[in-house]
Amino acid sequence: MKIRTKILLAFNKLFKAPVHPFNLQNEGVKSYAMWQFERGAQTIAFYTKRYSQEEMFKNKTVVDIGCGAAGKSLYYASCGASKVIGVEILEKYRTEAEKLAADLSLADKFEFVCADAANLPFEENSIDTIIMNDAMEHVDNPEAVLTECLRVIKKGGRIFINFPPYYHPTGAHLSDAIFIPWVHMFFSEDVLIESYKQLAKNYPDGDERIEFRISENADGKEYFSYINHMTIKRYKKILKKLGITPAYYKEEPLRSIVAPLAKLPLFKEMFVKMAVSVIEK
Repeated sequence: MKIRTKILLAFNKLFKAPVHPFNLQNEGVKSYAMWQFERGAQTIAFYTKRYSQEEMFKNKTVVDIGCGAAGKSLYYASCGASKVIGVEILEKYRTEAEKLAADLSLADKFEFVCADAANLPFEENSIDTIIMNDAMEHVDNPEAVLTECLRVIKKGGRIFINFPPYYHPTGAHLSDAIFIPWVHMFFSEDVLIESYKQLAKNYPDGDERIEFRISENADGKEYFSYINHMTIKRYKKILKKLGITPAYYKEEPLRSIVAPLAKLPLFKEMFVKMAVSVIEK
């Protein structure tokens, strides 16, 4: 074990574990799908400052990209959508998603589709609303995903996108096991991988978590394949490249006390809680 890994593991013990859905599910507190459903209102709170819930969902066909166990998709269905399609690349979530849909009496409004967001199985101009909540930072090809969204969205439809920048305190998405804020700014990826593997072994689903997060490249080197290091700067470059000007854009600060830092170019990537944008066709 690397010395830096030992340092990280020791330092990690000084921090309190945040609430994380994977751990809640392991402890039998609630399922991942139910955790998502209960947080559904929070996933659209960034948008309801500008767009009403009715504008987003009422009588609309909605696609939720990166739906996970689709709890948030089902929340959107409960907001008056005519149909919500949860798109997720991992088939393993289907059973949990469909069970919750049945439990909530929303099965007639919901469909789980296992697909790559860069190749959506929908016709052109067929979707009213697309939501990418905490998904843009995970897709392999953000440009292709945005292009697909523009292809399938109807004229006058809206694409709602929010993501935490990579240099956000938990932007490495390792907080189920590593509790140190901004840990990815202090330790290299190889150290993070070794540390995560050590910590994940303590969970009953540790092997599954490791497989979900870590892959090998063509040279056999391990890397975090579930995250694309999306930053605000990179996102804006992608929008410019595709000729997209958002109808709405805002950078939400971590807390009001650090709002001034979230406005400074040198610090915003670390102190912006969420980059929020709405694209209209």
